[in-house]
Amino acid sequence: MAKLLEVDKSKVWVIIAAYNEEEKISDTVADVLKFLDNVVVVDDCSTDDTFQRALHTKVHVLRHPINLGQGAALQTGIQYAKSKGCDYAVTFDGDGQHRADEILPMLYALMKGGADIVLGSRFLGVSLNLRWSRRLILKAAIVYTWITTGMLLSDVHNGFRIMTRSFCERFEFRQNRMSHASEILNYIAKHKVKYIEFPVTISYTEYSIKKGQRSSNSLRVILELLMGYITK
Repeated sequence: MAKLLEVDKSKVWVIIAAYNEEEKISDTVADVLKFLDNVVVVDDCSTDDTFQRALHTKVHVLRHPINLGQGAALQTGIQYAKSKGCDYAVTFDGDGQHRADEILPMLYALMKGGADIVLGSRFLGVSLNLRWSRRLILKAAIVYTWITTGMLLSDVHNGFRIMTRSFCERFEFRQNRMSHASEILNYIAKHKVKYIEFPVTISYTEYSIKKGQRSSNSLRVILELLMGYITK
């Protein structure tokens, strides 16, 4: 644990992209604040009370005037964190499915490994209440990524990751919506970016499934990416 204290926490920023997360955003932010002070919530033009609830927390809050998608919200948050002098940018889901106590161990693994990015892996770690249908889709996405990029990962489309400032200066999310998760992997493969995977915990709840963790959504993303790969 002593080695974790060597991390300059003031240089670590957590970016939470949020859309209609009024039920979970306050708890998610509170959990992160137990470990890090610099958090920015990017409300992607929610139609519920997400923005107001985020404003009542002790974090930075930005808001898109129109809904652009998770990729665009993360890019907005990363740009903001860079303007505040961040050395490390953590992308973290707003629906409560990630564990904030895994951020610092994940960061230490990144620093120890000398990598530019660390990718969270639910299959190296723990997946609570993961339905077999979604597991099948996720495994198909792993195969798809291997075919299209040559990267044999244990997990893909995991929103929990940490990037160095150097990586953030070179990479920019251009896929606004969920396909941004494959966009970043394509960039890593093309530019031979040094990366590592790290075991993380993902908890699937009725709330997160309702919010966008349905297998049909994952399948749609894969089909969109496949069509893009075929036609490019």
